[in-house]
Amino acid sequence: MELKSINLQEKLTKFSDHWAPKIIAQMNDYYFKLVKFQDDFIWHKHPETDEVFVVIDGNLQIDLRDKILTLTKGEMVVILKGVEHKPSCKEECRILLIEPADTLNTGDAGGDLTDTRLEWI
Repeated sequence: MELKSINLQEKLTKFSDHWAPKIIAQMNDYYFKLVKFQDDFIWHKHPETDEVFVVIDGNLQIDLRDKILTLTKGEMVVILKGVEHKPSCKEECRILLIEPADTLNTGDAGGDLTDTRLEWI
């Protein structure tokens, strides 16, 4: 495999859909995924893994059952395995997710927003 840098901003220009993560790199059994959020997602949890959200652009709110996290550009959070959460944002937010390759975006909730395409860009 050729080693080369990945320009996050350039990759973000390659798609416009929301809540549909795109894979940009793999490290061991982990994927690095770019995703654009807008409006509300669903309550869900990942019983088997932690999940990392890195805000590239915009403002992200993550509702937890006992508090609300607010992240801005340049901030990140690790949501621990088994913690129920619901991401949302009023205006488009651009996120880098870091999680095991087999992690579904809707975790244990399933439903219409589950994205199994695993598209590389």
